[in-house]
Amino acid sequence: METLQTSQQSAQAPLVSGAPATIQPVTNKKQLAQFIDFPHDLYRNDKNYVPELFIAQRDMLTPGKHPFHEHSEVQLFLAFRDGKIVGRIAAINNRNHNAFNNTQDGFFGFYECINDKVVSRQLFDTAEKWLRERNLKTIIGPVNFSTNETCGMLVQGFDGPPVIMMPYNRPDYNLLVADAGLTEKVTLLAYKITPENLEDRPYRMLTALKERLAKKNFVIRNINVKKFDEEVAKIREVYNAAWSKNLGFVPMTTNEFNHLAKDLKMVMDPDLCHVAEQDGKLVGFSLALPDLNQILIKIKKGRLLPTGIFKLLLNKKKVNGIRILTLGVTEPYRKLGIEACFYGEVIRIGREKGLKYAEASWILDHNEMMNNALININADPYRKYRIYEKAL
Repeated sequence: METLQTSQQSAQAPLVSGAPATIQPVTNKKQLAQFIDFPHDLYRNDKNYVPELFIAQRDMLTPGKHPFHEHSEVQLFLAFRDGKIVGRIAAINNRNHNAFNNTQDGFFGFYECINDKVVSRQLFDTAEKWLRERNLKTIIGPVNFSTNETCGMLVQGFDGPPVIMMPYNRPDYNLLVADAGLTEKVTLLAYKITPENLEDRPYRMLTALKERLAKKNFVIRNINVKKFDEEVAKIREVYNAAWSKNLGFVPMTTNEFNHLAKDLKMVMDPDLCHVAEQDGKLVGFSLALPDLNQILIKIKKGRLLPTGIFKLLLNKKKVNGIRILTLGVTEPYRKLGIEACFYGEVIRIGREKGLKYAEASWILDHNEMMNNALININADPYRKYRIYEKAL
């Protein structure tokens, strides 16, 4: 708990009030590059900062490159003062989210700002105005673009770099968001699992659990990479069903899921992707990813060229940690032992590969079943993230 107390103390640093900035919408490639690169300057002295890959961020934020833009709209904004960028924010109108949840929610994402509540308020005011112009009634975030992608603001656990596809920010961001009038909507938890503290009962019970499930025609297996597209189509159905009741969930379109799967295929380890099926019907899946942030933290400004690609390729096999990204079972098949089998398989593979840690993230703080399962294997809830909201 010492680390968490230190983080909370850091968050109490006083906010600065400076001169107003000029807010400009991003309308061209040059400004988009500035938007993507701003965090590199902001965190240049922070040893825990991991740069996003430039090419991935550029494609995500460019209409026609990412399928999110097929159904929704995003406007990026930059804050300038004395010719220098001092903040950024994205205003997001996720039409699929509102149609699925029967809401009029607006979102903000990609928020970064110097420690200055004047600039921060200007950024939020600009995003809120853009959302109100579209008749949206709330602003929720940070989400980039939805809960299917990176989301949440770190509020506890600033003692190390984030794992793959998890956010990172300065402690004072939570004060800046509160200063803009946003309040907590939901808290997300990240658990750390280490070999020395692990209660490995799922691993010890793995064979017995599989045998019991086999009597009901359940099979736990690795993803079939040779039939990747077929597997992805089945997994998308399970994903959209298994997570449908999660707060703020929105089903991923076929194009969105295929786009994500294509990206994940480049970094995934098939040994760490498992599915559960009964009589050929997929009913659950588990995906853990190598924590490539161990490498990305060393790639300057997220540029793969000219040398970043070599760092990535040469060091990929040296990665000794993973993130358990998703683990879900459709509702009629829960509590049969499938979830325990998934955990058992991750433990088994982790031992074979000599992994030093796993992070299970993120889990809603009120998801009793998942939180209890992790606590039962002595996982440590070492980081907290928060999503905020405000009525417009």
